[in-house]
Amino acid sequence: MALVRASLPIGIVVRKTPGVTRWAAWAWKVTAVLPGAGPADWRELRREGDAVEYHAATLPLDLWSTDTEAYLVTLSARVPGLVVVLHEDEAQDAAMPWKPALVTASAYDGQDYMDSGDGLIELVPMPSGLIAWIAGFVAEHHVEEPFLKRKRDRAQIDLCEDGRGDARIRQMADVYRAPRHANRGDG
Repeated sequence: MALVRASLPIGIVVRKTPGVTRWAAWAWKVTAVLPGAGPADWRELRREGDAVEYHAATLPLDLWSTDTEAYLVTLSARVPGLVVVLHEDEAQDAAMPWKPALVTASAYDGQDYMDSGDGLIELVPMPSGLIAWIAGFVAEHHVEEPFLKRKRDRAQIDLCEDGRGDARIRQMADVYRAPRHANRGDG
């Protein structure tokens, strides 16, 4: 079976609001995605007082025929969503502190990024058209793999190997030998 890839540009919408503590001047949150969006670099979309929403960037959402099981998990969620990852922008002259890095529909990849906690990681609800596009890709390329239960080997692990030790180590007495009781006269 050939590896198949489908790609769609996804715009990332980030909302900046005033921070609620004195340690954080601003709070940042990925609030939406824009399927089929054009290129952008922190273009302001709307402003409500101190809160501002930006079209931060447009990233490709890549679907792979080998990851359809992960897409099925995503689509089966109560609210299907995309995982969006932003990394800190460490450039000295960066106007914005975050740099959009990745968008994925894979529940497994998304969980890995969320577990790492590296950067700003958000699960953003998918629009219905995007859900339909991913569901169509899965319907066309998903191949159900049967579950194969692993069988144990028949090695007997409960045998007594008292006094044997590691054959690669040359020594007069075996350091792995079980201790003997001195009062029995066998040790």
